Amino acid sequence: MCPRSSTSARPFQAPLESLATVEETVVRDKAVESLRQLAEQHSNRDLETYFVPLVKRLSAGDWFTTRTSACGLFAVCYPRVSNAVRAELRQHFRNLCGDDTPMVRRAAASKLGEFAKAVEHEHLKQDLVPLFHSLANDEQDSVRLLAVEACVSIANVLQNDEKQRLVLPTLKQASEDKSWRVRYMVADKFSELQAALGPELSSRELVPAFCSLLKDAEAEVRAAAAAKVKDFCSQLPADTRQQMILTQVLPQVKELAADPNQHVKSALAGVVMGLAPLLGRDATMEHLLPLFLTQLKDECPEVRLNVISNLDAVNEVIGVKNVSKNLLPAIVELAEDSKWRIRLAIIEYMPSLAAQVGVEFFDEKLSALCMGWLTDHVYAIREAATNNLKALVEKFGAEWAQQTVIPRVLQLARDQNYLHRMTCLFCVNIMAPVCGRELTTKLLLPTVSSLVSDPVANVRFNVAKTLQKIGTVFDQKVVEAQVQPVLERLLQDPDNDVKFFASEALEGLRLQ
Repeated sequence: MCPRSSTSARPFQAPLESLATVEETVVRDKAVESLRQLAEQHSNRDLETYFVPLVKRLSAGDWFTTRTSACGLFAVCYPRVSNAVRAELRQHFRNLCGDDTPMVRRAAASKLGEFAKAVEHEHLKQDLVPLFHSLANDEQDSVRLLAVEACVSIANVLQNDEKQRLVLPTLKQASEDKSWRVRYMVADKFSELQAALGPELSSRELVPAFCSLLKDAEAEVRAAAAAKVKDFCSQLPADTRQQMILTQVLPQVKELAADPNQHVKSALAGVVMGLAPLLGRDATMEHLLPLFLTQLKDECPEVRLNVISNLDAVNEVIGVKNVSKNLLPAIVELAEDSKWRIRLAIIEYMPSLAAQVGVEFFDEKLSALCMGWLTDHVYAIREAATNNLKALVEKFGAEWAQQTVIPRVLQLARDQNYLHRMTCLFCVNIMAPVCGRELTTKLLLPTVSSLVSDPVANVRFNVAKTLQKIGTVFDQKVVEAQVQPVLERLLQDPDNDVKFFASEALEGLRLQ
């Protein structure tokens, strides 16, 4: 960083000022960013002497590009100048907010929130709040939607009674704006607006507005609002939260679950599980479980995927027995879904489900599914299934692995499909450290060694890679007696890749 002195900062101002006036937006934005950094290097005195005149020149420029760039410079210099200069800066910003060119008003609206944080409280109410109202009622919807962002910053620095009087009416008006883009912005920023207004005002004034957005005529607005359901409900006052959700929010949520637009349903499915901890066990069982079942059977893959990815929240509230009883049939059905990403989501959820249902229930209901995934036609599924086995062995132990998993994995070594034989090697790779030395030496190593004469070169060089990886599990005697001869045989293989990986393994195990 340069010292706070015009000596180092001033030479850069002229070229950056010139670049801030060009037509190309990317260049202007970078110039403004650099000027903002430059302002921090000035002392307070030099800021007034050299930098503020630059801001004034830009804000009074003939071309809209110049005035647009000026909007981004007020907040960085305002806190460090005298009261007289501050008054001038506020007047210049006021002029920009009322500029004849929509592009300039858009730029001013986008920086209004930042400027509001820098301005003194009395001037915020006197000067900037009227500008906020003016921009929120602009004829251009592109200006009005940016005023919604400023609403958050302004509300954060006002008192509660001031928020209700100065901000809330404008916000409610924006939530009913004739332009769907403005309503979309309100929906997208609703959680931030709710936090800025506080729980009391939110529960009293914002619930109807939020419900209105949930049933908006435009799908984009409904989707944006649906994505905020969990955040909105979690910020409601704890003493009235459940009642408000059940009586006002949940009816709209149930309608959205059957929305004709898949993006709306997908957005809702990603967050609706988060309502379970807020409602508690009984209300979740009564109101949410039927909703989850409907979503798990939805024709849209993204909806099913989002529900599956968030099942943990429901487990914690109603218990895994209830989840198993009500949702397990749907989960089993999805485990064989035609969309591989759905199957992948089920696999990733399986370790946490297994930990909660216990080994007996898992062996009875879910074990066959997990083994079936090892021979899936999609590589990503086979890979995830392999990692899933490792997690299961870590949870249920090596003895369980010996009885349940290892026999089925070793069967793959004799499968006619070479991809399945390779999957066997991948399973050995990640299971060996978890199974321990005894099981690996007794059961896994002989199977790996048997594949040394496999007709497919890809299998043979994966034998070499597997032996290198699991070699650290064995003691040196086993390595020299059983691992080294196999690798030396692979070193004589006619395939160059096999010889390469055999050499790598011997070197890695320090046998060369």
